[in-house]
Parts: sequence; structure tokens; C-alpha cells
Amino acid sequence: MARFGYHASHEQYAPSTLLSHVQSAERAGFACAMSSEHFKPWSNAQGHAGHAWSWLGAALATTRLPFGIITAPGYRHHPAVLAQSAATLSEMFPERLWLALGSGQRLNEDITGMPWPEKAERTARLSECAAVIRALFNGETVTHRGRVTVVDAKLYSRPAKAPLLLAGAVTTETARKVATWADGLVTVGIEPGKLRPVVDAFREGGGEGKLVFLQTKVCWDTDDGRALSEAHGQWAANMLEGDANWDLRTPEDFETASRFVRPEDVHGCVRVSSDLGRQAAWLADLAEIGFEEIIVHQVGRNQDAFIEAFGGSVLPQLRA
Repeated sequence: MARFGYHASHEQYAPSTLLSHVQSAERAGFACAMSSEHFKPWSNAQGHAGHAWSWLGAALATTRLPFGIITAPGYRHHPAVLAQSAATLSEMFPERLWLALGSGQRLNEDITGMPWPEKAERTARLSECAAVIRALFNGETVTHRGRVTVVDAKLYSRPAKAPLLLAGAVTTETARKVATWADGLVTVGIEPGKLRPVVDAFREGGGEGKLVFLQTKVCWDTDDGRALSEAHGQWAANMLEGDANWDLRTPEDFETASRFVRPEDVHGCVRVSSDLGRQAAWLADLAEIGFEEIIVHQVGRNQDAFIEAFGGSVLPQLRA
């Protein structure tokens, strides 16, 4: 049976507020959590972008929840430093962290001034970085000169068991490629019909028997109109398709590109409803795909009310 978790959105909240949210989510019955990892928010309406790795130390220390995080190695995060960050947290909090690697978004990664490559090059860089991180987790001394450079790197403080090294993918092509090196897959979406081909491609590419996780977006409020307004106000900038999500540089670019997104368009990527039974049914449909974890991201601002409502009504229905 899938575990249902809470998504901590650093783009939308100050780190101190987000820490309070995950503590409340644990008390409400959420079984796990996932942290976003941004340097900039998607839009100025969101308005935050705390350092996720610093925050994870506090979140792990003040809850008993297992956490996941998806990040992009090889740009603002050197893979050896990412490996050290994950290993340190896993040594202090054994078997409570999974690390997912993705090919990145220009919004976050080009702050270093590095050229932003095309998708094929980013995928190749990702594979190199994953190999470096895994070797460091295994206790090896790593020297590597390729798309990234590593010289005599070794982790001197390692956990007894390395954290799971997952891959992030939203297309069938990427899911099939990353299956060769990843311990599992994390993807994002709301439609079973679109998610099943991604999961199938991962399994066909070498991921058979490996873990598959999902982050899915909802917007709940006691009033449907208010829920839709909140979803549009907070998440319209994330409605873009194609390469825009990966290639735009600033929150202002996303705001400009999404200026014609209508409130009703949000239904394409967010499950919006005041009906808790309907929300539970949507999540149950996703669980049938076979995800080990389903992380629920409430995109609206009413986090306390959401945590109370889902903890009191939706999670018990799903467990039953």
C-alpha cells in the first residue's frame, strides 16, 4: 500500500513556516515528506526559496518522518558536495533520506554563469554525476574528468547504508534512460493515463522491481471558487509545457510566459476540489499504478486547514 506524504514547497513559504508545516503534517498522519530544492521561486507571487539542505537537517531532527529531495547535480551543486550533504544527513538520520537527481532547470542552475546546455547534454551530465555520487556513497576515492571534474574526492563520514539514489523524470524517454543507473523513479503528475507510460518506460528500461514515487498537486479549500483562485494565483506559472519549464531564467520570465493561463486551465495539472471524498478517490486511483510513496502538494496557501482536513478525512479513507 502506498504511503502518503506531505510536500514542503520552499518556493511558497519561509523555511521557519515550512518547518512548522511538516511538524503539523506528521501529527496529522502523513507518513513521509518531500522537499523542493530551488534557488528562485517560479513566480514573485510565491516569493520564497530557502536553502533546502540546511532546512532538511532541522526537519529530520524535529520529526520522525522520512524525507526525499530532488536536485540537479553538476551546476550550482557539485556532485561530490551533494554526495557529502546526503551522506551527512543519512549518517545522522539513518534510512530516512532519499535523494533524487534531475537534469535541472535554468531558473535555478544558471546563477553560476555556466552555459545552459540542451536536454541531451543535460541528461549526459546527469548520468556522469550520478556515477560520481554512487561511487562516493560506496566509499571510493573518485577522480573523474569529463562533463564534470572531480579530483581525489572521498567521503570520510558515511552512513552504514547509503541513501537511495533515485532519478527524476516526467517523460517516457527520460524515464527509460535513467532506469539504467537509478535505484528508483520519482515523477510528477495528476493523470493516471499520463503517468502509467512513464512508469512503464522506467520499468522497461531496467527499472523492473525498483521503487517508483510520485509527487501530485492538489488545491483544496472549503469553497471551490476560492480553491481555484488560489491554485491559479500560486501555480499558473507552472502550467507551461514543452521546454519553457527548463529554459526560462527568472520568475519574471515565467510570469510573462504564463500571463494568458486562465483559472480553468489549472485543472490540467492540479486537482482542484472542496470535496474531500473526491480528493481521496483521485489519490486512490494514483495508488493503483503501484507507487510506493505519493507526496501530496497542496498548492494553496491554507496549509494548516489542508493538513487538518486531509489528516482527519482523506488519509483515513486511503488507509481503509
